[in-house]
Amino acid sequence: MDDQPLIRWDWIGRNWDTGRAGSIMSLLVDHVIMASLAIVLGLVIALPMGIACVRWRWLYQPTSGVMNVIYALPSLPVFMFLLPVTGLERATVIIPLGVYAVAVLVPAVVDGITAVPDHVRQSAVAMGFNPLRRLLQIELALAVPVVLAGLRVVAVSSISLVSVGALIGQGGLGNLFTDAFKRDFLTPAIVGIVLIIAMALIADGLLIFLQRVLTPWAKARRST
Repeated sequence: MDDQPLIRWDWIGRNWDTGRAGSIMSLLVDHVIMASLAIVLGLVIALPMGIACVRWRWLYQPTSGVMNVIYALPSLPVFMFLLPVTGLERATVIIPLGVYAVAVLVPAVVDGITAVPDHVRQSAVAMGFNPLRRLLQIELALAVPVVLAGLRVVAVSSISLVSVGALIGQGGLGNLFTDAFKRDFLTPAIVGIVLIIAMALIADGLLIFLQRVLTPWAKARRST
C-alpha cells in the first residue's frame, strides 16, 4: 500500500456503476434505502407513542426509561440477536435503527407538543376545534421545529449506523470499509466516508428546508 496513492481514481471509475451488487452506486442506493426506511419507521412509531405520552402523562417516564436503555445498546449485538429471526436481510439493520430513532423522537414529540402555550389551545377550543383537529392543526403544527430537530439527529445517526451492518453483509457503503480492511487498500474506505458525510449533509439540509416550508410563521416572526 505504501507504493500506492492515497486515492486511486481509476478504481473509483471502474467500480462506480458496474451494474452488479457490489458497485459503489449499488451500495449507495442500498445505504439510502436502509437509512430512509429506518427514519420513516421511527417517525411512524414515535408520533403515536409521543401523543399517547402527552395524553397519559404517567406513560412518559417508563417509556422514556425503556427507550434510554434501548438506545444505549450497541448496534452490532442487536443485529446479531435479530439474525435468527430476520436472517441476512435489510430488515436486520432497519429494525434496530428504527427503534433507535423511536428513542430519540418520542421525547422530541412530547417536548414539542407540551411546549404549545395553553392560551393557544384555549383559543383553538373557543374557535370550535375538536380534540383531533386541535392536535393535527395546532399542536403538531407548532411542534414541528422540535420534532424536526430530533429527526435531524436521527437522520445523521441512521446514515452513520447503517455502515455497521456491513459486518453482517447488509451495510450499504459500510461494505467499502470491510473491503478496504481486507485488502489493505484505503480508496474504498475514503469513498465510503466521503459519501456518508455527503448523505448526512444532504439529509440535514433537506430537513432544514422542510422545516422552513412547514413553519412559514417562524420566518415572518424573524423578519419583524
